[in-house]
Amino acid sequence: MPNVDDLLDEFPDKSQAQLRAMWTGMPAPLQLELQRSLDWLPGDVKLWKMLLGMALAQAKIAFGDKHTVAIVGPANAGKSTLYNQFVRSTPDKAAVSPVPGTTRANQSADAGLFSVTDTPGADAVGRVGEAEKDAAMTAAAAADFLVVMFDASQGIRKSERALYQEFALLDKPLVVVLNKIDLVRRDKAKVVAQAATNLDLDPAQIVPISAKDGTHVERVLVAIAKTEPEIVAALGKALPEYRHRLAWTAITGAASTSAVIALTPLPILDVVPLLAVQTSLVLGIARIYQYELTWVRARELAVTFGLGFLGRTLFQELSKLGGPPGWLLSAAIAASTTVVMGYAAIAWFERGERLTAESLKQTTQVLTTYLLETLRDLGQKRPSKQGLKERMAEVIEKSPLAQSEGAADAPAETAG
Repeated sequence: MPNVDDLLDEFPDKSQAQLRAMWTGMPAPLQLELQRSLDWLPGDVKLWKMLLGMALAQAKIAFGDKHTVAIVGPANAGKSTLYNQFVRSTPDKAAVSPVPGTTRANQSADAGLFSVTDTPGADAVGRVGEAEKDAAMTAAAAADFLVVMFDASQGIRKSERALYQEFALLDKPLVVVLNKIDLVRRDKAKVVAQAATNLDLDPAQIVPISAKDGTHVERVLVAIAKTEPEIVAALGKALPEYRHRLAWTAITGAASTSAVIALTPLPILDVVPLLAVQTSLVLGIARIYQYELTWVRARELAVTFGLGFLGRTLFQELSKLGGPPGWLLSAAIAASTTVVMGYAAIAWFERGERLTAESLKQTTQVLTTYLLETLRDLGQKRPSKQGLKERMAEVIEKSPLAQSEGAADAPAETAG
C-alpha cells in the first residue's frame, strides 16, 4: 500500500505544497493515525486523496495558526467601523466619520492571536489615492484572509467589480461583506442578489451586515471560519464571545466530513479516518476555548465519549427496521455521533461538565432521527460526495441542537 508521500504526489503542485506543509507540521501521533488509515483503503487513489484531504482540512482547526485579517474595499464602505467592532482596546480603535478618505494609512491591532488591519479606500484617484491604494494592496498581500467590504447603498458598479477582481487575483481566502444593509432594508434580498450577480458570486457567498450597530457581524466570523479553518482557533482566542458559534462551525464541518467518510467502502463507523476527524474536532474545540490539550488526550476523550460503539449499535438497531437506504443510515449516524461528540466537548470546555452516557445516547438518537427525516428527499439514489457534504452541513446548521444557545442542556456530571 503506498505511503502518504506517494499519495501527496497525486495532488496538483499548489495543493501538494500546502498539504505537505500541513503534513510536516502535524504531530507524530496524528501522522501515524493517517498513515495507518491508508491500510484500510482499497486500491483507489481518488479515495485516498479524498479521505486524506478531509482529515487534513479538519486538522487545520486543531493545528493551524493563521491569524491576520485585512479589511479592504472602496472608500467610505465602513471598513473602519467593522474594524472597531473587532478591536477590544479603545486606544487601538480607528477614527470614523462620514467623510470619505478618513482612513489614510493602514492600522492594525492585535487581540490575542487574531490581528486585524484596517486599510484606506482602494478606489481613490490621484497621487494620494494611488498611495492609499498601494497601502491597501500591501496589507492585503500580507494578510492570511481578506474581508472585502462594499456599501450596500451604493451597490456594485464597474469600479467595485474591478476592485474585487484585483483582490481575488491575490489568491487569498476571502469573504465579501455588504455593509450598511440597514439603509436598504426593504430591498435587502434584491440588493444582495444584484451584488452577487455583478461579482459573479452566489448570493449565499455575500454577508450582509450593519457594522455601525453590529448586526450580523458574527456572520463575518463564521464565514471566515468556513472559508479558512486554520484561523478558527485564533478567532476563538481573540473574541471569546463568539467561541460557541465558532465551535459549532467546526462541528458542522467535521460532521459533514464524517458523513462522506461513511459512504466509502470501509468497515462501518469503525475506521481510523473517522476517529481522526472526530479527535481533531475535539482538539480543535479545545483550542477555540483556549484549553490545553494534547493529541493523545483528545483521542482519549473522543474514545471516552463512547460514541463509536453507540454508532455501531444504533446502526444495527435501525437497519433491522428497514426504511432508509444503508448509505443514508451510515452517513446520518456518522454525522450525528460527530455532532454529539462536539456538543459534549463544548460542554466540557465551556462549562466544565461531562454529559452522562444516557444523555449522549438520547441526543444521538434524536439527532439521527432528525437527519434521516430531513434528508429523506435525497431518495434512494446515493448522491455525490460533495453534494452530500453540502446538504448535510446545511441540515446540521439548521438542527435544533445547533440552534440552541446553551452548550449543555442535557444532564451532566461535574468533569473530573
